[in-house]
Formats: sequence, C-alpha cells, structure tokens
Amino acid sequence: MKDIQLAPLVLAVRLFALRAGAAACVAVALLLAGVATWAWLLPQRAALQQELARPLPAPSTLVQAPPPPTANENLSLFYATLGEKRHAEQQVKTLFDLAAKAGLTLAHGEYKFGYDKASRVTTYQIALPVKGTYNNIWQFALQVLADVPFAALDEVSFRRDTIAEANVEARLRFTLYLKDAP
Repeated sequence: MKDIQLAPLVLAVRLFALRAGAAACVAVALLLAGVATWAWLLPQRAALQQELARPLPAPSTLVQAPPPPTANENLSLFYATLGEKRHAEQQVKTLFDLAAKAGLTLAHGEYKFGYDKASRVTTYQIALPVKGTYNNIWQFALQVLADVPFAALDEVSFRRDTIAEANVEARLRFTLYLKDAP
C-alpha cells in the first residue's frame, strides 16, 4: 500500500480556494454535504421501502368498532337517564344543599311543573335567585349539572349594584326532565 502524502493535497486545496473565491468554496462545501447526506439516507430509504412492502395484517385481526346504537337503543337510554317525578322534591333539596356547600345565599325558589305529550316527559322548572361570588355561583351551577344528570341549565343572569361589591345576585333557571314511576 502506498503512503499518501497530505501536505501536497492540502497545498492544492488551499491554492484552489484562493483562486476560486469564497462563493465557490461555499458551493463545494454544500455539494460535499449533500453527497454525504445522500450516502447516509440511502440505506434508511431501503429499510423504509422494505417495511412498506410487508403485507398488512389480515382483516380478522383488526379491531372492529362496535356498531352505533340504534334509534330504539338511544330512546331507551334517554328514558333511563330521566329522573322520577315522585322524587322531584328530593332533587330540589339537593339543589339547596349544593347551594349551601358553594357558600351561596338561597332564600326561595319558583317552581313550575309541565308536561310534553309528544315525548311523555314531565318538566320541572326551578328558578333560583342566589347571592354569592361569581365563581361560587358558577361552581354551584356546574355541580348541579354533574350531580343531577337529568337537569338542564336554561338561564343565568347576573346583577351587581356596584363594581366594588364582591357578591353578585344571580338568577339560575334549571329544568329537571322527569318520568312517571314505572
């Protein structure tokens, strides 16, 4: 094997760089970097092509999503979620308890029963005037919706006498959707 002398090679590269100028040197450096990158990516591309050439798993091993519920199943679930009309007063007590836990002042409420013949659902509208901080009122409203799954928050209105006042007056209107006992 023949010994390679580096000194003449380095001298030739330096002379080329001086004659060609900075732009040519940058172009040659980018060309060499591109060739090195291409040489590095070539084996990875072959491995990727091999992986893509593998067959897909058989359809029997794929996970099948459950079929969507039918209209009758949805209707049954809807009626199963409704509260019972005979426990409406207990639900009002639950609302008062949640208001007390949230630190709200709740003096009284307005209550109104209704009935929808088409869906055979009884509605129980509850209007509650409350006093407390804005944050506590929202916590109360969200806790009612979490604890009473057949309740809907229909209306929220706020009133404050002055900007400096920490407590606000709010009126919350919930509707409970109820069914007759089976």
